[in-house]
Amino acid sequence: MSTFAKPENALKRAEELINVGQKQDALQALHDLITSKRYRAWQKTHEKMMFKYTELCVDMRRGRFAKDGLIQYRIICQQVNVNSLEEVIKHFMDLSTKRAELARTQAEALEEALDVDDLEADKRPEDLMLSYVSGEKGKECSDRELVTPWFKLLWETYRTVLEILRNNSKLMVLYADTAHRAFQFCKQYKRTTEFRRLCEIIRNHLANLNKYRDQRDRPDLNAPESLHFYLDTRFEQLKVATELELWQEAFRSVEDIYGLTSMVKKMPKSSLMAIYYAKLTEIFWISSSHLYHAYAWFNLFQLQKSFNKNLNQKDLQLIASSFLLAALSAPPYDHLKTASHLELEHEKERNLRMYNLIGFNIDAKIETRDMLSRSSLLADLVSKGVMTYVTQEVKDLYNLLENEFLPLDLASKVEPLLTKIAKLGGEISSASSVPDVQLSQYIPALEKVATLRLLQQVSQVYQTMKVETLSKMVPFFDFSAVERISVDAVKHNFIAMKVDHMKGAIIFGDLGFESDILQDHLSVLAINLNKSRSLIYPSQSKASKLSAMLPRVADIVDKEHKKLLARKSIIEKRKEEQERHLLEMEREEETKRIKLKKKTVEAEQKRLATEFEERKHQRILREIEEREREEAQALLNDVGKRIKKKGKKPIIEGVTKQSLMELAMQEQVRERQEMEKKMQKLIKTMDHFERAKREEAAPLIEAAFQRCLAEDKLRHERDQQVELSRERHEGDLKEKYRLARLMEHKMELEERVVRSRMAEFDRMRAEREERIGQILKARKEERDLKRKMFYLKTEKESLNRLLEEEETRKREEAEKRKKEEAEKRAKLDEIPERQRKREQELEERERLRKEAILRGTPPPLNGPTRPSELPAVGVSAPAAAAAAPAAAGGGSGGGKYVPSFRRGGAAETRAAQPDRWGSGKQEEREVAPLSDKWRPSSFGGGASGGGGKSWSSSRFSR
Repeated sequence: MSTFAKPENALKRAEELINVGQKQDALQALHDLITSKRYRAWQKTHEKMMFKYTELCVDMRRGRFAKDGLIQYRIICQQVNVNSLEEVIKHFMDLSTKRAELARTQAEALEEALDVDDLEADKRPEDLMLSYVSGEKGKECSDRELVTPWFKLLWETYRTVLEILRNNSKLMVLYADTAHRAFQFCKQYKRTTEFRRLCEIIRNHLANLNKYRDQRDRPDLNAPESLHFYLDTRFEQLKVATELELWQEAFRSVEDIYGLTSMVKKMPKSSLMAIYYAKLTEIFWISSSHLYHAYAWFNLFQLQKSFNKNLNQKDLQLIASSFLLAALSAPPYDHLKTASHLELEHEKERNLRMYNLIGFNIDAKIETRDMLSRSSLLADLVSKGVMTYVTQEVKDLYNLLENEFLPLDLASKVEPLLTKIAKLGGEISSASSVPDVQLSQYIPALEKVATLRLLQQVSQVYQTMKVETLSKMVPFFDFSAVERISVDAVKHNFIAMKVDHMKGAIIFGDLGFESDILQDHLSVLAINLNKSRSLIYPSQSKASKLSAMLPRVADIVDKEHKKLLARKSIIEKRKEEQERHLLEMEREEETKRIKLKKKTVEAEQKRLATEFEERKHQRILREIEEREREEAQALLNDVGKRIKKKGKKPIIEGVTKQSLMELAMQEQVRERQEMEKKMQKLIKTMDHFERAKREEAAPLIEAAFQRCLAEDKLRHERDQQVELSRERHEGDLKEKYRLARLMEHKMELEERVVRSRMAEFDRMRAEREERIGQILKARKEERDLKRKMFYLKTEKESLNRLLEEEETRKREEAEKRKKEEAEKRAKLDEIPERQRKREQELEERERLRKEAILRGTPPPLNGPTRPSELPAVGVSAPAAAAAAPAAAGGGSGGGKYVPSFRRGGAAETRAAQPDRWGSGKQEEREVAPLSDKWRPSSFGGGASGGGGKSWSSSRFSR
């Protein structure tokens, strides 16, 4: 067993094992930590760990591990965070459901894959041997291995979750949802065995819940929410049982619902009770309990009529007709008249059980046979007014079977009614509990009841009747079926009849058969023989009284002695009882004192609670008064506005809310009366208008009627000319016979004309096809010519467009070149003017410097010391510094391009050399402003001569 310092370490270790494919070790590690007592304090990590644990259990199909882990996790988080348990269980069920659905979609043959009688049974040895012998390696085997294990896991998941949540009041919603999902699983895949087992599990849970009432988290069945969940689960169980046609389980579900309602002494909602009685009708009909089926319909009809307000007249008519037919389908005789005493006792217990299920609480001491019977049900049916809702056909059938006496015509009149009733029925959209009502299901039972009524009425009129006559009178069955029906009726003393097959006759008589006289002849014989023996051998006379009393004296003495001893023991017992009574009284006094103290504490608590309720009540009253005051103010404003609209002066000061409400009601009544007066006036106007229209239309209608009479008279006279019509018909027949001889010549001429026309048509069609071919060929050649012309035209246009673009480009380049030369010429013309101004300035500075030298004053420090050191006009300092080395090279090399790094180095060397008037830094400071000043014209020429000009031109061209 692995030990971890923290749960996080176990989770990390499990993830590492999963990544390397060791899922079994990861599951075992998580299982050891969950079941360990060291980690019972709940943390958020526990929830993550349970998610991973359930995923592993589902992947490896380990249902037992999952159950153990969930039980331990319930212990951990039951009192701390029960919502975490709910989330883990939901995750577990979702995983199982998804994997089962995935396996189902992967299998193509689901029916073969799920062909297992019990999901909890292991594989039998004979199945293994059969699979090896038969070589089942195909699709059926793969489907069985793929789908069935996952469905077993899903079923085990439902069982595990229900077992864990059965005593948890905080997770009642999840318990009910799990039960519903399990029911749907059984319904979807037709799992009847699992459904029975699931019903038994839920039934045991409820029984244990009532048996062990001292559990801490036990759900309270008296709470409305718990009762709602349990009843909802039982009703879902009842629905699924009827859909799976498990009628025995459906009946047990009905008993569960009745037991649950009896336990909590509270009836469910009317919608649920409607479903309850609807399912009862199905169960009783399947079990051939026609009387109970009719009583279930009785309760269902009352519920639908009272609580379902969405029923229309047609739906109510169908339900009432079905109820009446169910009552008529019950046999008209009692099965218990000829039953034995033991059978009567068993039947009485069964009837009490059934009566409770259908909602009739009957005392067991009362004879229930007379209370719930076919006759009493039909009487209640008439008294409740059900006959006003049924269809006319059903009503006529009821009158024929119950009220009419027609021994010869009963079957012939019932048969067409049954044919019409069989066609009635349909869906009831507004009543969810009874989605479909079909009256055709009652036809066989009604035919049997009609046959019994016919036999009963015939037996009252006739003593003998031929078998053929009776067979003709009963069109529903043959005589063998009628004979079987009559045997049951005779057995239950409904009719008295015999069938003589040798003579082919039926003999009717009263109910007093000779078998009734001979049924107790042995007991009568025994009584008579006993009387004869007593007369032949009388008993001997007794001895005298004295001799009889003497032997009894000793016995009397012994009895008296025993009485004295018994009296002594009784006195001792009474003393002991008195002492015990005193002790009990002391104990009761102590108990009363404790109860009194407890009552005092409870009274104090009640007083505090009462004071709190009184304060709460006073606060509510204050709120109600404030609300009424606001409503009165709003009503006051409303009434004032209404009165102002009518031009009256509102007198609404100092009035109460009640008076304001009365005033508002009076205004509403007055407005309603005015509206009624207007409507009466409008009605009177419309009445006069309609009367005037009818007075104007009367003569026109009379004239039209006379005209129609005249036309009908003429038509009648024309139709009466029979002779003329007969003569015309004979002439037409002669003409027909005369022309019939020419029919062969007409057919020959017709064939000859058709052949000539067909030949002409073929010739014209060939000429047309040839002409169309020539036209198509000419059109194709024309299209090819047009296509070539269009291509040549397009090529010519594109070539012209290219030539025009080339000429335009050359013209623009020439204009641009001319413009650039003009700008260059303008710049070159500006250079001599600038140079002249600069020379004048330098000459002025030189003159000032010489004058200063002659006067003996120091020269100015803002200019060069001699003209030879001046930079060239129009050239910046770096350019001048770069031009000096180039000039020093000699020749006409002044226009040669000098790299930037060389120009910079030369300028720095020249600026760093001091002269006799100052250092290099001062000269650099003086030259820099000049270079900044003439920097825009640095593209111009040099200082003088061809050297500077060639440099500027080379710089411009570059």
